[in-house]
Amino acid sequence: MIKDLVSSMELFDIAKNNLVGGVNSPVRSFKSVGLDPIYFVSGNGAVITSVEGRNFIDYVLGWGAFILGHADEQVVNFVKQYADRGFHFGACHPLEVEFSLLIKEAFKSIDKIRVVNSGTEAVMVAIRLARAFTGRKKIVKFLGNYHGHVDYLLVKAGSGLATFGLPSSKGIPEEVINQTLLVEYNDFEGIERVFDRFGKEIAAVIIEPVAGNIGVLVPQNGFLKKLREITSNYGSLLIFDEVITGFRFEFGGLSNYYDPELVVLGKIVGGGLPIGVVAGKKEVMDLLAPLGEVYQGGTFSANPLSLAAGVATLKKLKSLNYGYLEEMAQLFQEGIVSIKNRFNNVNLRINRYGSMMSLFFNSEDVINSQVAYKSNRDLFSMLYKFLLEKGIYLPPSPFEAFFLSFKHSINEINYTIDRVEEFFMNM
Repeated sequence: MIKDLVSSMELFDIAKNNLVGGVNSPVRSFKSVGLDPIYFVSGNGAVITSVEGRNFIDYVLGWGAFILGHADEQVVNFVKQYADRGFHFGACHPLEVEFSLLIKEAFKSIDKIRVVNSGTEAVMVAIRLARAFTGRKKIVKFLGNYHGHVDYLLVKAGSGLATFGLPSSKGIPEEVINQTLLVEYNDFEGIERVFDRFGKEIAAVIIEPVAGNIGVLVPQNGFLKKLREITSNYGSLLIFDEVITGFRFEFGGLSNYYDPELVVLGKIVGGGLPIGVVAGKKEVMDLLAPLGEVYQGGTFSANPLSLAAGVATLKKLKSLNYGYLEEMAQLFQEGIVSIKNRFNNVNLRINRYGSMMSLFFNSEDVINSQVAYKSNRDLFSMLYKFLLEKGIYLPPSPFEAFFLSFKHSINEINYTIDRVEEFFMNM
């Protein structure tokens, strides 16, 4: 029956009666932009194709995972080799070792890793390790940073929650989150106040080194260095959530410049298949079972197909010039700035760090997490619908980052800039 359906609308009508909200992740519902979801059936390079046969330039890229573009030939062929051998063993296999060596090669602060199934799961393990290592309970997170749907970190988080205007999630008792301390992103005085009061109780500070789930927010004026210093002074651990930023800007991550005790990875390191990684210093990681008394287990952890995609992706990234991504991203940014200057009555702003970007309709300086809540959603929704009609696929939320891949060319960038300009000319 399903194979005979030829439209996203027909599929969504059935899905609404069988899937909660018709989707399996909230942002996919397109509620923020006032549309129904599009159903996609294939992807190649920088383009994805809907069930209707329409092609879209893809700036979502599996929420950043496909840095090589969709269906990269080397990655696909490598995964096929392992798929022919069996999907899963529930036991050790050689790719685990090869994958770990590639991760360690890219991150100089990492001694050991543990592979899990998602970024959320990896964050859970990292927090558990931090609490066990320090013997403390409190965790510091930053408003607007999203670390997966972990109960004690789902407090005024970004991404889907910001989209739907919720300060947290129902179903989480207050006693679960009362050990979580919130600080504004880039707030030097705020982090000092928290440590002045609770320093000896804080197990760890967790941060997205570049925030990507409330629009792209960049650390300012040595803020990450400040976190490294203050956590070291108080004996707390520093956790970098590099699920989005890992391997996005270079072969490695921002952790290489700040030496956190723990790093969380995902997305790109799985080559588009489900994965999460918690990695860090030997003295912390060795607390995990079977060496230590911190438990973590998973039936599908380090699944051979995920690691095949990951190994193939990381090997290819080693040979590529990340300067290309920077060049394309700078071209994109300059195009948007030029449009803003031409239509100077529009408060359009592009935030960018490397090949990771977001668009705001807002006139304020974007230096902390508050700006995303002030962004004009109506204007974003109008722009989103216009670009979608023109075959350009952005994240269906103003609070999500969008990305470039090595398959995006100057042609796709220029076409997108021209369509944004056309939107403002029509306005």
